[in-house]
Amino acid sequence: MPDDRAIRFLLTSSDPSVRLLALTDVIGASPRSTEVRALRRAIPSGPRVRALLAGQRADGGFGVHPYQKWTGAHWRLISLAELAAPPRHPQALQAAEQVLSWLLGGSHRQRIVTINGRVRRCASQEGNALRACVHFGLADDRRVRALARDLVTWQWPDGGWNCDQAPAATHSSFHESLIPLWALAEYREATGDRSVDDAIDRAAEFFLRHRLFRSERTGRAIGARSVTRRPRRGVAAPAPFLELAYPPYWHYDILTALRVFGRLGRLADPRVQEALDIVEARRRSDGVWRADVTYWRRGKTGTRVEAVDWGRGSAEMLTLNALRVLRGAGRLALLEAAGR
Repeated sequence: MPDDRAIRFLLTSSDPSVRLLALTDVIGASPRSTEVRALRRAIPSGPRVRALLAGQRADGGFGVHPYQKWTGAHWRLISLAELAAPPRHPQALQAAEQVLSWLLGGSHRQRIVTINGRVRRCASQEGNALRACVHFGLADDRRVRALARDLVTWQWPDGGWNCDQAPAATHSSFHESLIPLWALAEYREATGDRSVDDAIDRAAEFFLRHRLFRSERTGRAIGARSVTRRPRRGVAAPAPFLELAYPPYWHYDILTALRVFGRLGRLADPRVQEALDIVEARRRSDGVWRADVTYWRRGKTGTRVEAVDWGRGSAEMLTLNALRVLRGAGRLALLEAAGR
């Protein structure tokens, strides 16, 4: 049995989504158990799901552009999927309609450019939408399939994606590549569509060549910092891609990458072991994981205001995701689910 402080922390959450995901994804409780089924029924009335759906308009949106950070329908939709909101949830489907109309609309498509044979696209947008739509049962929708086809078509020769319009740019972006990989993997699982296999394999190899965070050229940890950093007092801050955050939105970090490789069933690959070591070592003295950087803030107006409070250090979701990854890698002794 592992140190169970983190388990207790998750199971005493006020959010039924957190408790459910801890039971099913960390402890391994049966999805048919009475407790799990009760928690699934409770998720729509959970505090974060209710906050994410509050104020929805007739058009499925929330009174702002769907991509407005972080209160637009795009961001709310992926957060709802992360919280295991029910598939085919009516309000989530309404939000998905607005997001799909935006991404497949003429004004958005006109901004997609090809320079020197490479499509310069912020593919995390289509990737996040694809992943959320798959979760909410829309994988067979022709518009959702179009998102998957676009991601395959836009993939760069090195296996990733990038929106850099500099003609000399030839290396894919970590930020823009991880979410499309994740989305295509979820899409394949839901549909059985094998036409995306090569794109998934190439994108996975792109990250594995970098051991998830190292430069191929220098071997050093890489990443570009774009937010206010909040390192712990007296502790040297890690390299940017090693800084944990939740929600990641479109930003790259190794814990999010390890979640994706867990979905791919590739946590045994030798090239991800160093990243696993780092995440394992990042557990705090109180037994949980907390954010090193914050992309969101509380409030009612201004930039980067969140629709939901993820809590101090986003500790619940980060701890949940770290334990999911460590369990998938065989680094967490499984708790018995007897009686659940």
